[in-house]
Amino acid sequence: MNKLFILFFGLIAFPVMTSAQTGSFAEPVRYVGGEIADPTVHDGKLRLAVGVENRQVLRANRMHPEMADNFGWTYNHAPNIAYWNKRFFLQYISGAIDEHVAPVHTMLATSPDGRNWSKPQVVFPEYKAPAGVKIPEGYTGYMMHQRMGFYVAPDGRLLVLGFYGHTEHPFGKGGIGRVVREVYKDGSFGPIYFIRYSSYNNWNESNTSYPFYTKSTDKGFVVACKSLLADKLMTLQWLDEDTGKDDNYFPLGAARDSLEATSFYHRKDGKVVFLWKKSMCALSDNEGATVSHPVKAPTLIMPGGKNWGQQTKDGRFAMVYNPIATQEYRYPLIVVTGDDGIIYDNMLVVHGEVPARRFFGRWKDFGPNYTRGIVEGNGNPPGNDMWLTYSVNKEDIWVSRVPLSVRYAVTGDVNDTFDNLQVNGAVPDWNIYAPQWAPVNVVEFPDTKNKSLELADSDPYDYAKAVRIFQTGTNVRLKFKIYPKQNNNGMLCIDVNDRYGNRPVRLWFNENGNLYAQDGNTPKLLQKYVSGKWYEIAIDVNASLKGDYSVVVNGETVLKNAQLAEAVKSVERLSFCTGAYRNKPDRTTPNQQVAPPLAGADEQVQTAIYYIDNVDIVSR
Repeated sequence: MNKLFILFFGLIAFPVMTSAQTGSFAEPVRYVGGEIADPTVHDGKLRLAVGVENRQVLRANRMHPEMADNFGWTYNHAPNIAYWNKRFFLQYISGAIDEHVAPVHTMLATSPDGRNWSKPQVVFPEYKAPAGVKIPEGYTGYMMHQRMGFYVAPDGRLLVLGFYGHTEHPFGKGGIGRVVREVYKDGSFGPIYFIRYSSYNNWNESNTSYPFYTKSTDKGFVVACKSLLADKLMTLQWLDEDTGKDDNYFPLGAARDSLEATSFYHRKDGKVVFLWKKSMCALSDNEGATVSHPVKAPTLIMPGGKNWGQQTKDGRFAMVYNPIATQEYRYPLIVVTGDDGIIYDNMLVVHGEVPARRFFGRWKDFGPNYTRGIVEGNGNPPGNDMWLTYSVNKEDIWVSRVPLSVRYAVTGDVNDTFDNLQVNGAVPDWNIYAPQWAPVNVVEFPDTKNKSLELADSDPYDYAKAVRIFQTGTNVRLKFKIYPKQNNNGMLCIDVNDRYGNRPVRLWFNENGNLYAQDGNTPKLLQKYVSGKWYEIAIDVNASLKGDYSVVVNGETVLKNAQLAEAVKSVERLSFCTGAYRNKPDRTTPNQQVAPPLAGADEQVQTAIYYIDNVDIVSR
């Protein structure tokens, strides 16, 4: 029989078993799936979560600030998201070039649908100290930082929050304090107030730039701030910016100094699960008044990126993080799911694309990272989806819509005409990757009754991508129509993939008016193509270790019994992409080697447009 020990944590006593019981404070969460991410490819060779829509909110632009944020700053990171007053709200920190180097401020953008976003505006400006107040010794400037972005008060008010500190380390002694302001329903902002000063210093109204919240003449705003301060779960998100030398808000004892980026959710039995960076987790059965001793979940592999957890609208649970151990290469972004908030399975890709980092900056890690969803109480968007936000390369800001319930498999035949879909709306069961300069949308082409999917690309360093997952099979017939709007620039790559992302079947329309296909290791010219014409393509795939495939274009066989480019056992994805396959940056790409901006990074190239229609897939 296991011996029982008592662990004293602050004034709280917790029983400790010599072997962990999953779901207890000894191991609050566990991943039981066998999938792990392959670090050699951007998507980790993992299956995709069906129907995920990735859209870029901000594309950093140094030379043309008016096309981005009106500042031209290229360090953008740590976004938070909420839904309020029938709109999405997203805030993030933005710096000129580097992480933790002044100037740094907080930006905010809004959207009615999560697809079309307003130009970001400053919500917390660069900090300017009162006359006579000097930067403390050992620090170099001022910066904005944040672990928590929004709070919807009991009376329905929306508060937006951030944290002012000193560069290059705004935590602990480097902190100044947390600020708050109200977002009004007309989109304007109320005055900025401090809601809490750093507990490590002697900051107060006499030596800071904004008054304390209690000085507001808006009684409702003061009540909302007090409600926030009384909410242990919400204030635990503030943990590592001010670990609470006074211990007013942080029931974590000495362990608090090693915890970063609090995420929390309620599991079905009412207990609160806390998640932090580096696989740390804990439990509370009294809404955060006391918290079990934080432990490292042995089955969660993650770097210094954030871990996000939540209960989803379907009554299940999700965790979203980067499942790798390297700090500077944070990809892919994955989701694992479960039924009880304890056991998680099925590691699936949410965002598996890593475009080139256009601008060098200190600590700008490659890939999608620092993900956050909508915190409990901060809104409930329409639809049956999970919404996430994150930065890519700490340079651009993105959102993802993840349909529920999260799944990787599709059954039955595919017959997608797009005719009954909303223009610029969701595309069911399609995985969409849409940078601002390479959008993917349902459009009224060729007419209002006969719609199609448009991929338009003017980005010199990124591409548009649309992937249709279908029933896994070894004998597959795929039919679809392609309408290239040009034949003298751009390219459209068409791949059939297996579950690992291998590409046994490869076709492409190139910039010289040629349609090619890969026969084993040999590219073969199938035919010329012209702009402004529909091409109906049929592909028959024998997806086996020594399989083959054939291609028919507009009723004519142009390739017969071609060798697969890679041996596979089955296939399950049809991919359309306006750029060539990429696998850079990779783990050998230097992360902190100073380099100039990529040539032409801020200039759009000539747009290439392709329409996709009538996608029919039979897989057995």
